[in-house]
Amino acid sequence: MRKQKDAVMLFLIYLSALISVLLLVAIIVYVFVKGFGTINFSFLTQVKSSVKGTEGIAGNIVNTIYIVLITLLIASPIGIGSAIYLNEYAKPGRFVRMVEFTTQTLSGIPSILFGLFGMIFFGTVMHFGYSILTGCLTLTLMILPLIIGNTREALKTVPDSYRQGAIGMGATKWYMIRTILLPSAMPGIITGLILSVGRIVGESAALLFTAGSGYLLPNSAKGYLSKILESGGTLTIELYLSMAKAKYDVAFGIAVVLLVIVFIINLLTKYVIGKWSNHGKNED
Repeated sequence: MRKQKDAVMLFLIYLSALISVLLLVAIIVYVFVKGFGTINFSFLTQVKSSVKGTEGIAGNIVNTIYIVLITLLIASPIGIGSAIYLNEYAKPGRFVRMVEFTTQTLSGIPSILFGLFGMIFFGTVMHFGYSILTGCLTLTLMILPLIIGNTREALKTVPDSYRQGAIGMGATKWYMIRTILLPSAMPGIITGLILSVGRIVGESAALLFTAGSGYLLPNSAKGYLSKILESGGTLTIELYLSMAKAKYDVAFGIAVVLLVIVFIINLLTKYVIGKWSNHGKNED
C-alpha cells in the first residue's frame, strides 16, 4: 500500500513538472509564431513614424537600457550596504526587526502603487516630471527588497570561521568584509542584481505613471546625456500601447524581443553562478 502511494505521488510530481514545462513551451512557441515575422533590422534600429510609415523600437531599447543602468547604479550601493549593515553590524533588536518588516512590506506592495507614489513624489514634489529619472527612482524602491534579501542570504552562507579567522589575525571588520565576505558572497549578490534586471525589464505599470511613453532617439551626444530628464517608454510600455492601438504584429514582435532578453538574463545568471562556484572550488 505504501509503495502504491509513493508511486502515485511520484507520478503527480512528474506530471506537475511536465505541465510547467509544457506551459512555458506553449507560451514561447505562440509568441514566436505570432511575432517572429515582425523582427527585422529596421524594426530594431528605427523608431516609429507616421510620416515615414515606419515601425521600430530602437528608442524603446535605448530607454530600457537607460532605466536598467541608472536604477542599478542607484539601488545597488544602497541595497548591498543595507544588507551588510543588517547582517554584520546591527545588533538584533527592535530597529533590525523594523527594517526587516519594512523590506518585506515593500516587496509585497503592488507595482501600480509604486507608480502612483513615484508620480506624485518624484514627478510632482521633486519636479522631475515624466522622465527616465523619475522611473528609475521609483524602480529603485521596488528592487531594493530583492537586492537586500539576496545579499543577506549570500552573506549568511559564508562560514563564521572566515570572520573569526580574519578578526583573530588582526584584520579590521571592514577589511574582513571587503576582502573575505564580499568575494565569498559575490555569486549570490550578482544573482540578486541579475534578477533585479529582470524585474526592471518586465515592469510596466509603475513606469507608465513615471517615465512616460517617449520613444524618440536623441539627435546628438548631448541629447543622450540630457535624456534622463525626458520622457522615455521602455519595451514593455510600448508593448502595452501597441496592444491598446490594436497593432498586434508590433506587440508580438516586442514580446519576442522581451523573451530573448529574459532568456539571456537567465543564461547569464546560470553562467555567473557556475563560474563563481568553480572559482570557489579551485581556491579550496
